[in-house]
Amino acid sequence: MRAARFHEYGGAESLVVEQAPDPHPGLGEIRVRVAAASVNPIDWKLRAGALHQLIPLELPAVPGRDAAGVVDEIGDGVQGVSIGDRVFGLGGVTGSTAELVILSAWAHAPDAWNDEQAAGAGLASVTAMRGLNALDSLAGRTLLVEGAAGGVGSAAVEIAVARGATVIGTAGERNHEFLASLGAVPTTYGPGLAQRLSALAPHGVDIALDTAASGSLIDLVTITGDPTRVATVADHAGGQRLGTHVVNAENDSTLLSAAAELGRQGSYTPRIEQTYPLERIADAHAHAERGRTRGKIVICI
Repeated sequence: MRAARFHEYGGAESLVVEQAPDPHPGLGEIRVRVAAASVNPIDWKLRAGALHQLIPLELPAVPGRDAAGVVDEIGDGVQGVSIGDRVFGLGGVTGSTAELVILSAWAHAPDAWNDEQAAGAGLASVTAMRGLNALDSLAGRTLLVEGAAGGVGSAAVEIAVARGATVIGTAGERNHEFLASLGAVPTTYGPGLAQRLSALAPHGVDIALDTAASGSLIDLVTITGDPTRVATVADHAGGQRLGTHVVNAENDSTLLSAAAELGRQGSYTPRIEQTYPLERIADAHAHAERGRTRGKIVICI
């Protein structure tokens, strides 16, 4: 199969497109012929070697955590999916930016999503849902999403609105119209946030989800009044220090299926900022590393 790989830790220029061995599914896994795969922050952090002590990789490695495509091989013990089904989901910490990928968690892709949108849904929706679930019921509550224009943040906005929350989202001014289109009340991040929120939410902010690791976690605790009313998917060290909920993504087919159902209902549509062909994987990673991405960056295989 053709795949993007890096043979040593380094910059985006270390990525090459080359032939790699075909993978095969094990117990409880499926193989998917990939239509598209998304780029997530963990992808370029792993490639750069920033996480090598925490998550050592066997090199050469194929970047990519999630993908969408058509099932073409099924491992033992798998039920509820057939060869030819169109799915999206999650595999290991690497492996998805290739013609074939092994998934251990998946859901059937809604017809309403194209391949690029389905590829952008996996890690973003699971991360957003786990962060929101840590905050308990959303209906009738006011939620602040820090970093609301990014891949996880934009997913969290739509999912929270669908669950009945009033959502305020922080982003740069260029993304305020985008946040409004998702159903959020937009505001800028940074100094003075509490004052801006007092005007936007005169009855207060009930809960907050940090997706940005922008150093604002202590402000979110002050704004909500209780660290247990705050969840972070991005600032693990700060969350542990302050006593907030600290959430990691997990390969959870139940959450993927819930995201897919929201997609079928028209309540959640993964937002794609830009797509790249596989041959431009280095450009896609460089784009992701610059930050300030609106929604997701996706590689078309």
